Amino acid sequence: MYARVIPAFAAFAILLAAGLSPASLHAAGGGSSGDLAARPADPNFTEGRKAIDNKDWAAAIPLFQAVVAKDPQNADAYNWLGYAYRNQGNYEQSFVHYEKALAIDPRHRGAHEYIGEAYLKTGNLAKAEEHLSRLDSLCVFGCAEYTELKKKIADYKAGKAS
Repeated sequence: MYARVIPAFAAFAILLAAGLSPASLHAAGGGSSGDLAARPADPNFTEGRKAIDNKDWAAAIPLFQAVVAKDPQNADAYNWLGYAYRNQGNYEQSFVHYEKALAIDPRHRGAHEYIGEAYLKTGNLAKAEEHLSRLDSLCVFGCAEYTELKKKIADYKAGKAS
């Protein structure tokens, strides 16, 4: 037991010493890989996020397609493409884009959450639970993505699928 607690405590102490809190690490939400400082803002990405916020999936898709055409290693843009396609009901395309995001960044918490939700929408509980397990290993102190997918899985099992 102590072998896991002491390294976790040490990591927490390092975060605090660096001026970070576990809550600040979750501020990016389900769409981000957590690598917030890596890229300058792309206007298509910014407009795509606005379209996502407005639930305008049809507008978001070409904007994020433009982002990945210029930056094919942008896991966040692939994740948002998957999210927009999923919300349109196009699960085949959503899986394609979530998988691209995870191929680029296997630790992308948002993509793990959202692909897990897509699996629930298509009735594949086992695959959703695989991604929940992956999030459990990625989120040392817990994270919003893990909590959200865990809740969706519990609702699914209780017959309250959304």
